[in-house]
Amino acid sequence: MPPLIQFLSRHLPIVIYLALAFAGLVVVYWYFSPDESIAEGITAVAPDDNYLAAPIFKNIPAKPVVQRLPQSPGPIRIGIISGHRGNDSGAVCADGLTEAQVNETIADMVLSDLQAQGIRAEKLDEFDARLDNYYATAVVSIHADSCDYINDLATGFKIAGSGYTDSTELSICVEQAYRQSTQMEYHANTITPDMSDYHAFRQIAPGVSAIIIEVGFMNLDREMITTNASLPATGLANGILCFLSEYKTAVTASN
Repeated sequence: MPPLIQFLSRHLPIVIYLALAFAGLVVVYWYFSPDESIAEGITAVAPDDNYLAAPIFKNIPAKPVVQRLPQSPGPIRIGIISGHRGNDSGAVCADGLTEAQVNETIADMVLSDLQAQGIRAEKLDEFDARLDNYYATAVVSIHADSCDYINDLATGFKIAGSGYTDSTELSICVEQAYRQSTQMEYHANTITPDMSDYHAFRQIAPGVSAIIIEVGFMNLDREMITTNASLPATGLANGILCFLSEYKTAVTASN
């Protein structure tokens, strides 16, 4: 066998050790060498004209971004769903008056009242494409109850809040303001599953307060929700303004 092969075979453990040591030195050198992309060059300059300049490399660690203030909840926006609009007529009276007409008349008045206060408010259809993951400060869906005569107790309004987001404050504000404006009674015992599990509650973005309100019965409450529609509209607008006042106070306190 050639002398080199004989030497390597007799000293194989030492050869392997030296090879591993050399590889380790290469890795250490590579690891601790400054990265030119993040190195800062600093020039050392002598006080006289015959100066010597040499770069001194210093690794600059990444500085984490710290948010000092809580993130803003964003601008105020109110979504008003005009019940049945763009889908069907809803309840229909013998003389042709439809629930969709009653709902839209009140919805338009509410929008006008809110916008007059400088609040961004927009009208949405019943199954508006924008409802999917819709983000707003609050969503209010306006509906009316049956035009059929049931009995003398079938009068008044009712509200159901979203079961997916705590909408208690919005419900309370609207209930109190609506009752004060219309002098109507709260008719809680006729809240249906279609109200408590209203489709828009499941469509809008998580965290958005939302309610559905039946503004009155189209039989015994017809004059209030048609001829005197400005009163229900004022009650709804005032209820929303009450909620926004509470909302702004909560946001200010959290900041």
